[in-house]
Amino acid sequence: MLNAVFRRIGSSLLLVGAVSLLAGCGPSAPTEGGAVSAQPAQVYRWKLITTWPKNLPGLGTAPERLADKLRVMSNGRLDIKVFGADELVGAFEVFDAVAQGTAEMGHGAAYYWRGKIPVAAMFSTVPFGMNAQEMNGWLHYGGGLELWQELYEPFGLVPLACGNSGVQMAGWFNKEINSLADLQGLKMRIPGLGGEVLKRAGGVPVSMPGSDVFTALQTGVIDATEWVGPYNDLALALHTAAKYYYYPGWHEPGPTLEAIVNKEAWESLPQDLQTMIEVATRAINDDMLSEFTARNNAALRTLIDEHGVELRKLPEDVIAELKKAADAVVAETAQEDELSQRIYDSYMGFLKDVRAYHEISETAYVNVR
Repeated sequence: MLNAVFRRIGSSLLLVGAVSLLAGCGPSAPTEGGAVSAQPAQVYRWKLITTWPKNLPGLGTAPERLADKLRVMSNGRLDIKVFGADELVGAFEVFDAVAQGTAEMGHGAAYYWRGKIPVAAMFSTVPFGMNAQEMNGWLHYGGGLELWQELYEPFGLVPLACGNSGVQMAGWFNKEINSLADLQGLKMRIPGLGGEVLKRAGGVPVSMPGSDVFTALQTGVIDATEWVGPYNDLALALHTAAKYYYYPGWHEPGPTLEAIVNKEAWESLPQDLQTMIEVATRAINDDMLSEFTARNNAALRTLIDEHGVELRKLPEDVIAELKKAADAVVAETAQEDELSQRIYDSYMGFLKDVRAYHEISETAYVNVR
C-alpha cells in the first residue's frame, strides 16, 4: 500500500520537474497542429537604426513602439533594440547600413535617399501631392507598395510604410516672406523634392538631420527650416530660434515614413514573424498620424499663446510660383528610367482619381461643416 503511494508521489514529482524544465527553456514554437513543441523557439535579436534623435516625440518614439509591439506579439521571439541617429550610424547612413547588414532594420524617410535613387522621394512625399490618407490608399490598394519594393529590391531592402505626420507646416523663418523676392538666396533646411522646388524659386536648399536643425537656425547657418509641425517643432524648441511660423506645408502634404528591412534578414524569418512585422508597421503607420492629429493643435496654441510665435500664411503669388516649379521638378523625376516612369504614372494617376472624388467628399465636407 505504502509502496503504491510512494510510486504515485514519485510520478507526480517527475511530471512537475519536466514541466519546470520546459518552462525554463523560454518560449516554445507552436507546431502545425497547434500543439506546443518541446524545442525552445529561436530568438531573433535585431538592431533598428533611425534617422531621428532618440525618443523624439512622434518620429523617434514610433520605432520604439514598433519594437515593443513586435516583442509582445512574437512572445519574445523577435527582440529589437532601437538606436537613434548617430548612436550606431549617422542619420543619413541608415539606408546603406541596413543594405549592408550593419543593422537588420531602419526607420526614416525615402526622400533622404534622393541622391542615390531620385524617384524614391515619391514614396515619402510630393510637393502639392497626396495627403496621408491618399498616400495610404495608393501604397496599400493602388499598387504603390509593390513598386516601392521593386525599387528597393536591387539594394537588398524590403520597404514598408511606418508612419505619417499628416500635412506639415511650411516652416520657421527669421524674416517675413511677403513676395517671391524674399525667397531669393534664402538658405533653408528642406529635403527631398521640396528642396529642389525651393532652388528653382531662387532659394538655397540645405540638407541636414533633425539633430542639427536648431543650432543651424539659431547661429544663422540657415535662414529658415521646415521640420514637421507644432508637436515636433515645439519639442525641438524651434520657436526660440525663429520668429515667424508659416503655413501651409506645400512641400510635405502627406509624408510617409518607412521601415526598411535587410532582405536576407527578412527571408531568415519564419512566415508568422514576417506577418507580424507587416501588421505592426501598418499599426504604427496609423498610430503616428493619429498622434500628430491629436497633439498638433494643443502644441500650436502653446507656441502662439505662451511663446508669442507669429503664425503667417504664405502669399498666394509665392504659392503659385512654388506650384509651377513643383510640377516641373516632379515630372523630371520620371525621366530617370523605365521604373521611374512607371512610379510617376502610378502616383499621378492615383492622385488624379482620388482628387476628383475627394473634391465631392472630404473637401466638400470640410468646407461646409
